[in-house]
Amino acid sequence: MNRLRFAFFLFAAASGAPAAHFDVLVRGGRVLDGSGTPWFYADVALNGDRIAAVGKLPDATATLVVDARGLYVAPGFIDGHTHAGPALARNAALAAAAPILTQGITTVFVNHDGGGPTDLVAQRRALEAHPLGVNVAQLIGHNSVRTEVLNLADRAPDEAELARMAALVRRGMEAGAFGLSAGPFYTPGNFSKTEEHIALARVAAEFDGFYTSHVRDEGDYTIGVVAAVDEVIRVAREARLPGIVTHIKTLGPRVWGRSGEIIRRINAARADGVELFADQYPYEASATGLTAALVPAWAQEGGAGALKGRLANPETLGRVRREMVENLARRAGAENIQIRTFPPDPALEGLRLDAVARKKLIEPVDAAIELIRAGGASIVSFNMDERDLRAFMAQPWTMTCSDGELVALGEGVPHPRSYGPFPRKIRRYVVEENVLTLEQAVHSMTGLPATVFRLRDRGAIRVGAMADIAVFDLAAVRDRATYTQPHQLSEGMKRVFVNGRLALVDGHLTTAPAGLVLKRGAP
Repeated sequence: MNRLRFAFFLFAAASGAPAAHFDVLVRGGRVLDGSGTPWFYADVALNGDRIAAVGKLPDATATLVVDARGLYVAPGFIDGHTHAGPALARNAALAAAAPILTQGITTVFVNHDGGGPTDLVAQRRALEAHPLGVNVAQLIGHNSVRTEVLNLADRAPDEAELARMAALVRRGMEAGAFGLSAGPFYTPGNFSKTEEHIALARVAAEFDGFYTSHVRDEGDYTIGVVAAVDEVIRVAREARLPGIVTHIKTLGPRVWGRSGEIIRRINAARADGVELFADQYPYEASATGLTAALVPAWAQEGGAGALKGRLANPETLGRVRREMVENLARRAGAENIQIRTFPPDPALEGLRLDAVARKKLIEPVDAAIELIRAGGASIVSFNMDERDLRAFMAQPWTMTCSDGELVALGEGVPHPRSYGPFPRKIRRYVVEENVLTLEQAVHSMTGLPATVFRLRDRGAIRVGAMADIAVFDLAAVRDRATYTQPHQLSEGMKRVFVNGRLALVDGHLTTAPAGLVLKRGAP
């Protein structure tokens, strides 16, 4: 008998006792407890920041009663991969987190793909300087650590430098980081060897942390996506910690259909005792920087200034251009790259690269070079096949994530994943296409990431768990954000509680932000 059912029977046995009074009582909903098991009818009672009772509570009273008849009651969703950290730390208005809460998300992880600050204490202070709408969990980023020690040099660290890098990771873990994030696709992570990742992941393992990686190659840029996933498996195996292939995908037509091979490799590693997982956003397009997508790694050594110098040299420019043409083909061509943000000329935002080239009367690769020379652009890249997306989604080790930013309404043309991935997965892949059951989808958003990320007392509806709760109308849950009109909040969340406090009512924020900056090992 699981803990939830045991709590139910304990409460039923004591039903002769005087009626209890609670702070909040969510009555009569279909409870999805986060474990993946089928829903059941129950009342859920909250006292303070904890779930106080689960079961049939007909005589109970509460200061706030929520009628959940006809609705689903689930743990607050956990977004294990976001780029919301800068906005949450710097912008008090955005820290209210409307695009996040309207998806039912109550906890986000920050500092992914190897990024974020190395001083997590300072980041925590910045996050806590104003009220947070959601809980925030920090990671320590490998690329940031490497940059602090080696700048953007294309070489391996010596013994002393590796020790300094390990000390920075240790400092981050001691400050409460949940794990080590890596991005060996990006500069300077793409200059690192696997052994460097293993050495630093071993530090995270000492703290029961995990290793999550934007893998070295999601397509066929360098070692290929299958070998890149093998690298994560090796790190997890040798460092003895959970490994996560983050925003898992097969990027570009040349590697479409390779999902089956990757799934077999992850399953084989798990059968061999390696703790391997993945997370995924439910879209056929990715998002990154134009430079990262098209410019070869060797040309990025030394940073933006060095790249500008190389682009000013006719001979070097010719080599860079030839390789950019090839990389553009890897991403299915200029018609499949959309400008997301370009501060020097916002009029280009939302256009595809081929349209930009036509406006400028030049070849698409030369248009890309112009944008990079002007400071670079961020892009949405349409490069995935739905069959691979569905195959990865159906795996029991795949969690849901957004990989989203937190941006002001009307700012640029961001990827819609900043506004809608969790409702989109429920609407499209549960209700409409039956790729998953609702229980499986909710598990991928709650109990599974809570287990993988070692989030104590979250991701579950059970007595004693933290009172992060999402109450939603399945018939109304949907994402509204599109690639051309992304600034649209999701719908269908009726009530969202963060740490026991009501944060969202019928899609509208309350005035009581209750998010916390979480520490590893604490609730």
